[in-house]
Amino acid sequence: MTRSIRRAMVRWLRRGGIVACCGVAALWLLPRVIPHQPLRARFSTSTAAYDADGGLLRLTLSADEKYRVWVPLDRISPLLVDATLLQEDRRFWLHPGVNPLALARGAWRTYVVRARRQGGSTITMQLARILYGIRSSTPAGKLVQMGRALELELGYTKRAILEAYLNLVPYGGNLEGAAAASLIYFGKDPSRLTLPEALTLAVLPQNPTRRAPNAGEAPGVGLRAARARLSARWQATHPEIEDEASLMKLAIRIGSPGELPFRAPHLVDAVLADAGGAPEVHTTLDRRLQALLERQIRGYVAAQARLGVHNAMDVKALVGSADFLNRDIAGQVNGTRAKRSPGSTLKPFIYALGLDQGVLHPMTVLKDAPSAFGAYSPENFDGRFVGPLTAKDALLRSRNVPAVYVASHLSKPDLYDFLQMAGVSGLRSREYYGLALVLGGGSLTMEELVALYGALANHGVVRPVRYRANQRVAAGIRVLSAEASYVTLDMLKDNPRPGDLSAATPGPLSVYWKTGTSYGFRDAWTIGIFGPYILAVWVGNFDGAGNPAFVGVQMAAPLFFQVVDAIEAQEPSLAEPVRSVPATLTVVDVCAASGELPNVDCPQTVPTWFIPGKSPIRVSTLHQALLIDDRTGLRACPPYAARRAHRVVYEMWGSDMLKLFQQAGLPRRTPPPFDPTCETHLAESPGGPRPQITSPLRGVVYSLRAKRLGQETITLRATTGAGVREVYWFVGKSFVGKAPSGGSLAWRAEAPGSFMVRAVDDQGQADSRLVELAVVP
Repeated sequence: MTRSIRRAMVRWLRRGGIVACCGVAALWLLPRVIPHQPLRARFSTSTAAYDADGGLLRLTLSADEKYRVWVPLDRISPLLVDATLLQEDRRFWLHPGVNPLALARGAWRTYVVRARRQGGSTITMQLARILYGIRSSTPAGKLVQMGRALELELGYTKRAILEAYLNLVPYGGNLEGAAAASLIYFGKDPSRLTLPEALTLAVLPQNPTRRAPNAGEAPGVGLRAARARLSARWQATHPEIEDEASLMKLAIRIGSPGELPFRAPHLVDAVLADAGGAPEVHTTLDRRLQALLERQIRGYVAAQARLGVHNAMDVKALVGSADFLNRDIAGQVNGTRAKRSPGSTLKPFIYALGLDQGVLHPMTVLKDAPSAFGAYSPENFDGRFVGPLTAKDALLRSRNVPAVYVASHLSKPDLYDFLQMAGVSGLRSREYYGLALVLGGGSLTMEELVALYGALANHGVVRPVRYRANQRVAAGIRVLSAEASYVTLDMLKDNPRPGDLSAATPGPLSVYWKTGTSYGFRDAWTIGIFGPYILAVWVGNFDGAGNPAFVGVQMAAPLFFQVVDAIEAQEPSLAEPVRSVPATLTVVDVCAASGELPNVDCPQTVPTWFIPGKSPIRVSTLHQALLIDDRTGLRACPPYAARRAHRVVYEMWGSDMLKLFQQAGLPRRTPPPFDPTCETHLAESPGGPRPQITSPLRGVVYSLRAKRLGQETITLRATTGAGVREVYWFVGKSFVGKAPSGGSLAWRAEAPGSFMVRAVDDQGQADSRLVELAVVP
């Protein structure tokens, strides 16, 4: 051995001798003193979010600003594993963590021959350098690296070491690990790498700074040369790929971090917030549906911009705002998790609860007329009343008064209880809302609304919305019966498309949908079920500003059906799920005009769904056969045999309904008055419903101003049955006056106190109400 070689070796041993002794001691001591934690726990990781088909939606940075995704060794292509071992450590499976021959060869070339530096580090030694931050360019550092490598081999299996190396080794810039490199450079999972791609990645760790490719460009000279050398060695050790050698010559396009996808940002933000730092999150998102929704919303918002529409949102896909990057509309706000007034979108659940509690069936006739429920007097959106209509029509036409009527007759659960059972958060007290909750007086998120409509599709069982593919399917909570859910959907199915879309050719799928508009025109909603999907559309401003254009049926419904039609065109094989009729659900015939079981005088019947043991069972009294005196044309009275009379069937509507029919140009025939000689026999004759006082209101304390005491009046008004001509009013035992049927009377209130107000019609039927009067300054 020459003198120069001896001097170099002596310097190397002097520098590292003490450290070597310490390293040997640590080799035997540390594994026995310090428990080994999993190697993956030593570094923070990125999170890769994937769609339902495994496509990348987003790749985040780790806590130390690296792209680092940990995947198990089995997820890394064997081509990359073998290429890495061939490039870095061919005897990895054989040595104990240190390869003495490789180290001697490296020392010879580095310190004796003075050739290009060659470390001779094994994969285990390289991992030790990464884990412990060892400066291995000095002999002392090299010895520490060797000691740590031996320690790793004692504490972990070869597979664990190789897995950690492939997940932590640098691949250029702030990319670490094969998974991150594969996703960023080639846009694919590391399990799907081709041979040219695997060879490209395998040569990067040896000199990542110089060999790292530039975005969108072909590999540089240094990278191509290194890959060519490795390719030659690969072909020498894998002669079976001779036929694939031509593939090595193909150009490879390489991506960059700047080209990473940023899809479905609102949904991904929501999923990442609940991911707990997991390296991977697999969502339920359908990328094609997501792209379709984004296109439809962008186009729709642009077309409606003249009306002040700048924002809309639509989970298989989720669009939380019209433009995530648009600051002018607070685009990064995820509107699906914001509390909003639902408008009339809750009405289907009021009717479903009514079905379950025997308040109605689809053909039950409800009254859309001026009504008071305590101090609450709801109005319809159009400010008009349409008179009698079936429960189904009231739901589809979104009439407010019938909905409040049904809600006022619910017991346990009422709508408030229902929302609590379904998991709607942030509800105030029941007293705070009262019956206004029916018309959107509360607030809930789009997610919560979607979950509620999911209960209709899931036979009455509500489950939380799932974003992640591995998220456990909750058992759910039953909030409605299967029968009520089925009937409610059957009613919604017949909801016609908006007027401007009526000419559109409907697709093969039924659409079960409902609109909603919040107070002040702040929120326009359309939500519905078609095929296997629930689609919710909201149009509004995140700052809560109102806009008269924000009407559900006019603004949200057209976008809703554009999306429905686009999805049906994109998925022509989409099929309607099987919706079996519950075994206990039956069909019965009811009187068309009253919705009750027909009596002998009902001229027309219609079929309706009927839930045995729940649906209301009442025989209709709307149609009544009265005897009309042949001579006078007046109502005959007992004894009928003493007179010549004929039988006529009348519809016995109340005065409020008759007034609405008159206003609509559809006056109803009313029975003539009784013959004056019949007054002593009125109690024996059939009559319509008793009068119902509509003013003063029940449960309201009326205030009288002290300065005007004796001058202020309170309106007395009542609805009456058909054939009633006059109503007589009493306060206590005092007669106040009389008013025509459907008319009103002014009562001058002269003192505070409690007063019993009584209305008696000219057929002897009566109603009464306690009224409270109080004096205020």
